[in-house]
Amino acid sequence: MENFIYSNPVKILFGKGMISKIGKEASSLGKKALLVYGRESIKRNGVYDSIAESLSKFSIEFHEHPGVKPNPVISHVREGIKKARERNCDFIIAAGGGSVIDEAKAIAAGAKYQGDPWDFFCGKAKIESALPLITVLTLPATGSEMNSGFVVTNEQTLQKYSAGSVHSFPRTSILDPQTTFSLPEVQTSYGASDAAAHLLEGYLTTNDKDSEITDNYVFAVFKTIISSSRRILSDKNDYNARASMMWSATLALNGQQALGYKGISFPNHAIEHSLSAIYDMPHGLGLAIVIPAYMRHNIEKISGRLEKLGENVFHVSKSAKDAISAYESWLRKDLNLKTRLSENGISKDDIPKIAENAFGLAAMWGMGISKKEIEEILNRAF
Repeated sequence: MENFIYSNPVKILFGKGMISKIGKEASSLGKKALLVYGRESIKRNGVYDSIAESLSKFSIEFHEHPGVKPNPVISHVREGIKKARERNCDFIIAAGGGSVIDEAKAIAAGAKYQGDPWDFFCGKAKIESALPLITVLTLPATGSEMNSGFVVTNEQTLQKYSAGSVHSFPRTSILDPQTTFSLPEVQTSYGASDAAAHLLEGYLTTNDKDSEITDNYVFAVFKTIISSSRRILSDKNDYNARASMMWSATLALNGQQALGYKGISFPNHAIEHSLSAIYDMPHGLGLAIVIPAYMRHNIEKISGRLEKLGENVFHVSKSAKDAISAYESWLRKDLNLKTRLSENGISKDDIPKIAENAFGLAAMWGMGISKKEIEEILNRAF
């Protein structure tokens, strides 16, 4: 187990009715907010009204920036920055899932920067400051509510890149499982796949094979994602299952999931970001395609890790192949996701193009993975 330094400054308000506390949380940040959200779902499920009522009690004004896409784009970030500046907003509120929170983080950083916000994503500039951010999570998946990273797509260059900074942690994140009752089943499936992928990236890529506490953390959160997603898909009004799923997705990428691991990387995310950028594919679906293929491609190298995963999470015999089969079966049978490129309308002729795009991000992240190897993984996903 490797040395580590861990710090996470995010204050979590978890449970029923916690959105009513947003006004008090926001009162120390200023008197004017930019409210970032996606479509009209937060108005249908009562989240918008709860936010507005609580802010009103503390005389906090807010301006709206709706229309965030499931894969947020840099042009919309630029629009949000312009609004935040023109209206002299003191802080940002994000109400939605990971995409909304990611765009809100980009707006918060961009509002304090004189250049173009894409500079943060392509390595031209570092985030030196950001407007304070409060999040209201409505779709558990990415963990963005309790970490400092964020991802945005440049729709002109088809690059889906990430940025992050200590200045990008939310000040407070509000997690009310009741907000997820109205989610479509497919969104539950995408979220479960996404959260599990965050656990698997570190677990499968670490060079440290003896970090028992972190391994067990991964197993426990993964098992809870599996059981809670099954319960939700069986009964959409199961509050405790919703609560377990929401907190599990947060725990899957708040930094604790890889403490003590040595030399981890995110190759599956680098490849999936290419699928999202080119095809506007849901992130959780893309990861469900890439990770089983990555496992098959690296089966000899990571056989021990796969066997341990299979035994502890899926309760299958000590076989790497059995573990891969069990994982893919969960994705396909429980979550009803199509785990092959061909099933999702992607031609085999596109693989070189996808690999080229993915290699650009992998190189920026400093991963030791070649374009040829990315192509090999993608071929196994066909």
